[in-house]
Amino acid sequence: MAGDHSRSLGKGSPAPGPVPEGVIRLYSMRFCPFAQRTRLVLRAKGISHEVININLKNKPDWFFEKNPFGLVPVLETSKGQLIYESPITCEYLDDAFPGKKLMPSDPYERAFQKMLLEHFSKITPLVFKCFVAVKDGQDTTALKAEIAEKFGKFEEILAKRNTVFYGGDSVSMLDYMIWPWFERLEPFQLKDSLSHTPKLQRWMEAMKEDPAVKATMTDPQIYKDYLQLYLKNSLEACDYGL
Repeated sequence: MAGDHSRSLGKGSPAPGPVPEGVIRLYSMRFCPFAQRTRLVLRAKGISHEVININLKNKPDWFFEKNPFGLVPVLETSKGQLIYESPITCEYLDDAFPGKKLMPSDPYERAFQKMLLEHFSKITPLVFKCFVAVKDGQDTTALKAEIAEKFGKFEEILAKRNTVFYGGDSVSMLDYMIWPWFERLEPFQLKDSLSHTPKLQRWMEAMKEDPAVKATMTDPQIYKDYLQLYLKNSLEACDYGL
């Protein structure tokens, strides 16, 4: 039951038992970019964890006791503590567990990463909106221009700071927070949004070498096939390819 690639639990499935001592549980969904953020941080910090996938098209009733919003990711500790919302789960893991700190120690740098994440949160809905518009045969010229312009800001920061990653010479929290959407640009047919951003392209290549990124990556074709099922509201979408 517990693994990144386990089948998802849907309506009618029994609630899992308590979380074992020495482990943290993640409620996730294989294709969810928000849950991937938490999976990346768990891997990057080498935290002992189990994954329970939730069928987001057919959620079990008990899942709303874990998160009233009914969304993944959710962390559950062996004490029964629940943490949800992807940036909050990631910051919690960074604070609560030893190992490399992913958030900068400098207060301004921490604030800077959070401000950038706020900027990025304006891009994520546009990416999906653009994909749906393409599928519906709508003109996406303006939407694509808006996405490219917003990526331009992220290009500018790497150029100004002259670093490979947003945290400097090594991968930091912000890098992991934004990665899942860059990984999905090809299936979302938005690869050309980066045609004028050489620094972001270099950042993407460097991110692909990161062990946590490698461990959580989804093949673009599998993701494309999943999207087709997701748009049809298929109850099987979450378990595609298993």
